[in-house]
Amino acid sequence: MDLSTPLVMGIINITPDSFFSGSRKNSEKEILERANQILEEGGTIIDIGGQSTSPSSILLSEKEELNRLEPALKIIRKEFPNAILSVDTFYAEVAKCAVEKYGINIINDISGGQIDKNMFPTVAQLNVPYILMHMRGTPQTMQQLTNYDNFIQDILYYFSEKTAQLNLSGVNDIIIDPGFGFSKTLSQNYQLMAYLRYFDIFDLPLLVGISRKSMIYRLLDSDPSQCLNGSTILNTYALIYGADILRVHDVKEAVECVRIISELKKFEIPLTQQNKVS
Repeated sequence: MDLSTPLVMGIINITPDSFFSGSRKNSEKEILERANQILEEGGTIIDIGGQSTSPSSILLSEKEELNRLEPALKIIRKEFPNAILSVDTFYAEVAKCAVEKYGINIINDISGGQIDKNMFPTVAQLNVPYILMHMRGTPQTMQQLTNYDNFIQDILYYFSEKTAQLNLSGVNDIIIDPGFGFSKTLSQNYQLMAYLRYFDIFDLPLLVGISRKSMIYRLLDSDPSQCLNGSTILNTYALIYGADILRVHDVKEAVECVRIISELKKFEIPLTQQNKVS
């Protein structure tokens, strides 16, 4: 994938309980309509998940997750054979099945290999890009694990350690996701966004997923259905400070953010020249 211009990843949740009801698709018709919408609105990647990661969700087994995912993966791949598909899973066997049976292109693991210790060697064997996210514990316990010695430094160390482990396992195509909303308080989420530029030290693609999350609706005393404007503001900020991929529910609006920020950046004045201009 060419990341010289940031890409947009559209979300399809094959779940009954994901936090934003607008992302839940379960019938074949709904799934195909959503996949087509993502591509028609300018999305480059379709991210398909079979398990909710909200704190109130119930953890599914590998088998239960596969039973949800497989019918969707089959019909999406058949209808859109050239689409770039990502599967959102923390189970190595689900990743293996998705890649080998349905040609899934990317593995998106919110647990960073912590829930299933076989994930890193499996991804190395599959030879596909891997999205490495920061989270502590599981989705059910993560919000009790928000105490850090030094918040930003701890997260940067996590990625330093995990990317080294992945490289040693034979995984070289790594995308970093700071994990907004996972094992972080409301304030910590905004601190993380403010320090987003620090992630360029890894020289790896950066994915930002804040679409309609609680960091927006809790701050604004709202709910996920009313968070499009807040999502757009944060997506814009993320693009300015280094995001290469936006993971979103609202593809058209995110693509517009990318187009506008990309146009603005054509005329950016390098820091070395700013004093001369002023």
